[in-house]
Amino acid sequence: MTDIMDDIAEEISFQSYEDDLRLLFSLLNDVLHREVGASIMEKVEHTRTLSQSACLIRAAGIENTAELLEKQLASELSKMTLDEALKLGRAFSHFLSLMGIAENHHRSRKTKNIAQVAKSCDDTFNQLIQTGLSPDKLYETMCNQEVEIVLTAHPTQINRRTLQYKHLRIAHLLEVNDRKDLTQEDQDGLIEDLVREITSIWQTDELRRHKPTPVDEARSGLNYIEQSLWKAVPQYLRRVSNALKKHTGKPLPLTCTPIKFGSWMGGDRDGNPNVTAKVTKDVSRLSRWMAIDLYLREVENLRFELSMRQCSDQLSHLVHEIIQKEKSEEDRHQSYMNRGQQKGHNVHGLPSQLPAGADEPSHTECNEMESHYPQLDIPGSASDYKRLRENGEATSPSNTSPTNQKLPKGLLAQRKMFAESQVGRGSFQKLLQPRMTSLISPYRIILGDVKEKLTNTRFRLEQLLEGHPCDMDPCDYYDTPNQLLQPLLLCYESLQSCGSGILADGRLADLIRRVSVFGMVLMKIDLRQESGRHSETLDAVTNYLDMGKYSEWDEAKRLEFLSRELKGKRPLVPPTIEVSPDVKEVLDTFRIAAELGRDSLGAYVISMASNASDVLAVELLQKDALLAVAGAQGRPCVGGMLRVVPLFETVGDLRGAGSVIRRLLSIDWYRDHIMKNHNGHQEVMVGYSDSGKDAGRFAAAWELYKAQEDVVAACKEFGIKVTLFHGRGGSIGRGGGPTHLAIQSQPPGSVMGTLRSTEQGEMVQAKFGLPGVAVRQLEVYTTAVLLATLRPPKPPRDENWRNLMDQISQISCKNYRNTVYENPEFITYFQEATPQAELGNLNIGSRPARRKTSVGIGHLRAIPWIFAWTQTRFVLPAWLGVGAGLKGVCELGHADELRAAYKEWPFFQSTLDLIEMILGKADIPIVKHYDEVLVSESRRDLGEQLRNELKDTEKYVLVVTGQERLYGSNKSLRMLIESRFPYLNPLNMLQVEILKRLRSEPENHKLRDVLLITINGIAAGMRNTG
Repeated sequence: MTDIMDDIAEEISFQSYEDDLRLLFSLLNDVLHREVGASIMEKVEHTRTLSQSACLIRAAGIENTAELLEKQLASELSKMTLDEALKLGRAFSHFLSLMGIAENHHRSRKTKNIAQVAKSCDDTFNQLIQTGLSPDKLYETMCNQEVEIVLTAHPTQINRRTLQYKHLRIAHLLEVNDRKDLTQEDQDGLIEDLVREITSIWQTDELRRHKPTPVDEARSGLNYIEQSLWKAVPQYLRRVSNALKKHTGKPLPLTCTPIKFGSWMGGDRDGNPNVTAKVTKDVSRLSRWMAIDLYLREVENLRFELSMRQCSDQLSHLVHEIIQKEKSEEDRHQSYMNRGQQKGHNVHGLPSQLPAGADEPSHTECNEMESHYPQLDIPGSASDYKRLRENGEATSPSNTSPTNQKLPKGLLAQRKMFAESQVGRGSFQKLLQPRMTSLISPYRIILGDVKEKLTNTRFRLEQLLEGHPCDMDPCDYYDTPNQLLQPLLLCYESLQSCGSGILADGRLADLIRRVSVFGMVLMKIDLRQESGRHSETLDAVTNYLDMGKYSEWDEAKRLEFLSRELKGKRPLVPPTIEVSPDVKEVLDTFRIAAELGRDSLGAYVISMASNASDVLAVELLQKDALLAVAGAQGRPCVGGMLRVVPLFETVGDLRGAGSVIRRLLSIDWYRDHIMKNHNGHQEVMVGYSDSGKDAGRFAAAWELYKAQEDVVAACKEFGIKVTLFHGRGGSIGRGGGPTHLAIQSQPPGSVMGTLRSTEQGEMVQAKFGLPGVAVRQLEVYTTAVLLATLRPPKPPRDENWRNLMDQISQISCKNYRNTVYENPEFITYFQEATPQAELGNLNIGSRPARRKTSVGIGHLRAIPWIFAWTQTRFVLPAWLGVGAGLKGVCELGHADELRAAYKEWPFFQSTLDLIEMILGKADIPIVKHYDEVLVSESRRDLGEQLRNELKDTEKYVLVVTGQERLYGSNKSLRMLIESRFPYLNPLNMLQVEILKRLRSEPENHKLRDVLLITINGIAAGMRNTG
């Protein structure tokens, strides 16, 4: 029951969904019979039947009988052996996983089978044109739109990457099964493939045995690009272009990028000491390496496709230059062979300093080891060089140059061997590839040159990743997207001018679009650090300079100091300063940022920002690093300054966000800096997770709405454009929800053609795991932002509606904080009633669960806070306080006004709809079972009080929405949610039993494994973690 489930229910075809589900469940049953035996399967079937009966009877309103069946089920589960519990927990977890796969597949299938899908580009453009928007205005707005989806490393993806791949494989097989032309033999083969995948899943360990590193997390994010988005992006852009051409007469420009991608993986160091400057540098280079590798594959395919000979004069001229260059290279090689030595010539622009084994073919082992493959004895090979060396012929005057005298003896030999082997290898390559002559397609010659430069680029990155120097000629590799785009666009224009537009608009156009969207890094990395760490760094500097302690200064003194230093031209941080490891890491991060620059990095996000000085402190530290790096390199840094983005998270900081932006923009240096270096554009981030944990979901939603209004107004006062960056989590408690609904409920004027938003964990898999689903999600983002720009959502009708929101917010916040922060029993109740303490064993993220070592809720991260309550099906953080707020206002006689606001005001409507969705996930009998078994008797009254509040919340949400029951207006969604209960309920009851045993035997690792299996299964069933 993911928080995009209303999208699923809206787009799902239940008959075909149920057909596939029956097939998958039948195959899983067959696999389980073979793997675990008849005895265990009898228990599985009995448990499922008992659970389903209880669900049906409860749905019919026969509560007492349902309760008796649930108690019988809990009793039988409590008597199971540990081995039986493990197998049963795994079985039910896999049933729920298969259900999720089927849901995602049918979302993709439904969009393919409908001529004009709701919220698609075609549908939305048509609506806008029909309501009077001019085609020119639509075209201009669409071409200038900028949306960036930022994938984060937040630990909410429960599944191992291995299992994610296997799930994708099943989804692909279901797609094949939809084909109408399958023969009986094809169908039999497909069933066998499904059985193999399901068997493989069953035999694979579901649990991560080791905590992932930040690089592991980054690699996982890059895999979404390779496996899904690489294919989805060109399809999405083609769909946008076709819709634009249909409704405006003009296609989307080839290099236009209405959507791009960013990443926090390898850059988010807020509370995560494992993300270091070196990690950021390595992840950036790894991302570049993968981009180049993907481009190489596409160029190779494109060379095969573009075999035609007719081309433009401009292309022909470039071909002639490449051929002449190749001939010149061959002449130099021949001259070298004749001389028997190389005088400083760097063959093909490759580095003069090479790692061990660079001369060996890629399939051989290095360091004189014997190859596992047969080797060809060709001139210039390593074996030839070895013979030369043995005969005393391997020395050359060049080896006595000053540069070479500084190099290790082994490295000199490697450099020599590489140069000579390249000559032989060049001869060998002629046997494999045709000579570049006028008989070859000119496009293949151009693309061959592109391939060579991409290969050099990849080799250079490999050397840098391994820590080796690489002095390759910049003309022989690509460093920027424009360098790669230039020859591709030349080929495109040539094909168009020769009447081959149909060929230009195929694979070549797709590659150009990929380069435009993904650039050379696939996803630019944002850096994020907590504001206090910057203050600590400036403390060290000011103390060293005998200026006092920066953190003890008031805001005015800080701003005066920072402004003065920013206007100066000298570095602030002395090179001789000795600092603590934490401060050194901050300084190292800024130095790495200066080296990598804006080509590799996106924004610098300051978490827990609360003052203008927080922003200027980062501006000063990055300016200082740029000066230091420029001094070390002997030239100005070309990367430029990153945009600095304050993140307002707590309720107090959100209330002051507008004032902070006004204070910043009133500073002459800062305003000029924004105009000069960032094109008059200020980015501001608002956080949904910590604000929700701080004040409850409703109060946080209202404070976020008002903060955005104030920030937009502040920027408008100074003539500055603003982009709002939404730090949304996956769950509703952390700001999650259906994308279109979320964007359409923002304050008017807050989405003006630009938007940034985070996607994380299981939401990345749900939204972008399959190419078809990813195309749909990208369209939804595009159309939602377009509508919010051209047809902004309605503001509150009058000031009274705002007053009502203030009242609900105040009451709900007070109720929430009285329970969570003021009740001394609550923290212990939370620890007893949920598996919060045990979640750390899941190994799903590289960062600690707490920012600081304390037991209170305040320093607990929002993800484990939400995760723990989601496991017990209480989902408390998403609704606590809402019922009290609605009840208080309704009892004052404002129920009719709230109903009117719900019907007319998108913000209030979406807020209540999301809370209604959460209430449908909550399950009072299951929550009560956790309390009865796990919570101390003295604290069970608190649990009963909270369950009564849940009932009140449901009651008053229905009063305002005017419905008789939850999901009254969306029966498909209710059916989808309720279909999971027969599989979820046994897992929850099993989890309660295992928690009870584990708390008596905390060192029992097998018990812990069974608990983690139930956590995985419940997360799969709820389709949510944190």
